[in-house]
Amino acid sequence: MNYQKEALAGKNPVELIVALYDGMIRFLHEAVAAIERGDTSGRRVAIKRVLDILMHLQSRLRMDVGGTSAQSLSEFYAAIFALCLEGSRLASVKRLEEAMACVRDVREAWNIVARDPEVLRMLEQESQAPQLTHSTLAQEPAMASARWSA
Repeated sequence: MNYQKEALAGKNPVELIVALYDGMIRFLHEAVAAIERGDTSGRRVAIKRVLDILMHLQSRLRMDVGGTSAQSLSEFYAAIFALCLEGSRLASVKRLEEAMACVRDVREAWNIVARDPEVLRMLEQESQAPQLTHSTLAQEPAMASARWSA
C-alpha cells in the first residue's frame, strides 16, 4: 500500500471529497507554475488532472437524493470545468487563480461538513437508501408491459 492510499484509508466519504478538492487545488497550483515558466506540456497535464477530478465528482452526484444541492454542485463543477479549459487555452494565470479561489471556498464548506457528526450520520443513511441502477431502469419497461398485458 502506498502513502497516498494509507492517507485515505479510514476516511469517511466527505473527507474523501475534501481530499479530491485538495488535489484540484494542488493541480491548479501546478498549472499556474507551469504557465509562469512557459511549460505548455506541464500546464496541460495539470489541467487534465483537475478536469479528471471534476468529472469524477460530477459522476458521483446523486441527483435522485441530492435535490437542489446536487444541482448546484453540478453547475459549480461545470463552471469550474469551463474556467479551467479557458484558463488553459489562454494560458491565463488569472483564470486559474479564479478557479482555485472558488474551489477553495467550496472545499472549506465540505471541510466544515466533514467535522459535523449529524451531517455525517444523515449522509450515511442516504448512502444506504435503495438506488435505481441502470439495470433496474432497463427492466422497468418490461415489467410495466407485463402488468398491462393480458
